[in-house]
Amino acid sequence: MRNILVIGGSYFAGRVFVEELAKQGDAHIHVFNRGRRPLGMPGITELVGDRDAADQIRTAIPPLEWDAVVDFCAYEPVHVTSLLENLPGRVRHYIFISTTTVYDRTSRLPVGEDCPKLTGPQAELGAYGDYGFDKWRSETAVQAECDRRGIAQTIFRPAIIYGYYNYAPRESYFFERLTSRQPIEIPDDSLALYSFIWVVDMARALIRALGAPGSFGRAFNLASDELISYGRIIDVLGEITGKTIATTPLSRREIERRGTPLPFPPAEHLIYSGQEARRTFDLTYTPFATGMRESLKYYLAVQRAARAQAGP
Repeated sequence: MRNILVIGGSYFAGRVFVEELAKQGDAHIHVFNRGRRPLGMPGITELVGDRDAADQIRTAIPPLEWDAVVDFCAYEPVHVTSLLENLPGRVRHYIFISTTTVYDRTSRLPVGEDCPKLTGPQAELGAYGDYGFDKWRSETAVQAECDRRGIAQTIFRPAIIYGYYNYAPRESYFFERLTSRQPIEIPDDSLALYSFIWVVDMARALIRALGAPGSFGRAFNLASDELISYGRIIDVLGEITGKTIATTPLSRREIERRGTPLPFPPAEHLIYSGQEARRTFDLTYTPFATGMRESLKYYLAVQRAARAQAGP
C-alpha cells in the first residue's frame, strides 16, 4: 500500500482527488489541513495543522515513507520551501497544483506548456493580480527544492475547473439564475473561447501521475479539447434540462454599469492545450455536456439539502 499525503484536500479539487483515490483501495491516504472542513471519510487519516506554522508540520504529520505528496494549497514559494524543509519522513514524489494563470498573454493558441510565463504581477486584475505570478514563482521553488533534495516532481496547471464542491462562482453563476427562473445575463458580442477541465478528470490525471516516471520533472496543462463560449454554455444548459434558456444579452458597457459578476472575461480567449497530459496519462476528457449535467445534479442536491436543513 502506498503512503499518499495530501496538503489541503478538504474541498473542491482536493476533496474530489481524495474521493477518487480512495476508490482505488491501494493507498494509505493522509490529509493535512486546518480541519475547518472535516472529511469524515472511512479509511482517510485527517491531520490537523496550519502549513504556515513549521512546528505544526513537524508534529502533525507522521514520519513515513511518502510515496507521493500532492499539494493543492501552496500559493507562494515559502509554502513549498517550508513544507519540504519541515515535512517528517522521506518524500519520493512531489506533485504541485499550479494554474494556467502562470502564462503571460500570447498570440500562440492554444497555449502549451512551453509558452511564456508571467514576469510580474498583473495589476489589471486588482486584488488577484499577484496570484498567477506567485504560482509561477512557486513552480520555480518546486523545481529548485526538489532537485536539491533528490525528490521527483510534477506540476499540473489546470484550466477553468468546474464540478462537485466548486466554491468559485463559475457554473453556479448560470445555475443560480436557471433555478430562480431569471434570464441569464451574457455578453451580446462575446466571441471569447475558454478551456475547461471537469474536476473528476483532473483527479484521474493526478492519480495516474502518482509515482509515474513519465511525469517526473514535467509540467502539464489540464484542459479538455472542447472550446467553450457563453453561447455554448447556454446551449448545453438547454440540452441537459430540455428547456429553452432565457438570456439577457448585454453590451460590455451595460454589464459594467450593472455590476454583473460574469465568471469569465468576455473579451479574452483562455485557450490551453491539454494534449501532453492526454498522451502521457492516456486521458479521455469528459464531454462538457456530461460534466455540466453532473455539476447541475450536484448543485440541485446541495440546494435541496440546504432547504431541508432550514425547515419550513
